[in-house]
Amino acid sequence: MTIFELSLLASASFIAGIINSIAGGGSFLTFPALVFTGVPTIAANATSAVAVFPGYLSGALGFSKELKEYPKSKFLLLIILSIMGGIGGSLLLLITPASVFSYIIPWLLGFATLLFAFGDFVAKWAKKNSNSNGFLGNLTTLIVCIYGGYFNGGLGIILLALFSTLGMRDIHLMNGLKNIMSFALSAASVVTFAIAGIVFWQQAIIMMIAATIGGYFGVVVARKLSKNTIRMIIVIIGLIMTVIFGIKA
Repeated sequence: MTIFELSLLASASFIAGIINSIAGGGSFLTFPALVFTGVPTIAANATSAVAVFPGYLSGALGFSKELKEYPKSKFLLLIILSIMGGIGGSLLLLITPASVFSYIIPWLLGFATLLFAFGDFVAKWAKKNSNSNGFLGNLTTLIVCIYGGYFNGGLGIILLALFSTLGMRDIHLMNGLKNIMSFALSAASVVTFAIAGIVFWQQAIIMMIAATIGGYFGVVVARKLSKNTIRMIIVIIGLIMTVIFGIKA
């Protein structure tokens, strides 16, 4: 890597760590940064997943009290579904031709950006249309986790909306479950990608370190910037990336 590429990846990951600790959406930076430094799109998606996944665990630990009070059988089921979805989504990515994935990227980025922009409305709609149907809820959870294993963008918003649909109302519990499920499915994806040999480890390690440091500083930034400001910045970045990848496709 050149000094410029190293600086770009470290800077993007540092900011992504800040963004993830506040509102999520850091993959809008890490994935494009990898592509712009010459990493193939599918490998960039896998390497990006490796770069950001450790931060989910620290986020989940912040809600350990709520998670401990959640029924163990339901918690275990969610973890199992997360791992299954992470493996399924990552395997689906591995069999997707590079040309097809390059075509899909703008649509995935656009979908994730819109979802992030209107996340509050999605959550309110889900809350009004809650349904605790066991089989349907588990099937939907698995599908969401497969999406997360395939492409991580907007996963947090989808999971929060899903929890609202399933009748959950405790936002702290929902955030805790969101983080621990994201960690579980990302870990499963990372193992799958590592076995497949498509992770660019030099870039991944540098980005993990930068993202971890960024996550620490996210607390400071959160006190200075409003949630709406952070959301606006992420949406603008997402829209720009969508247009750029749309042109390249």
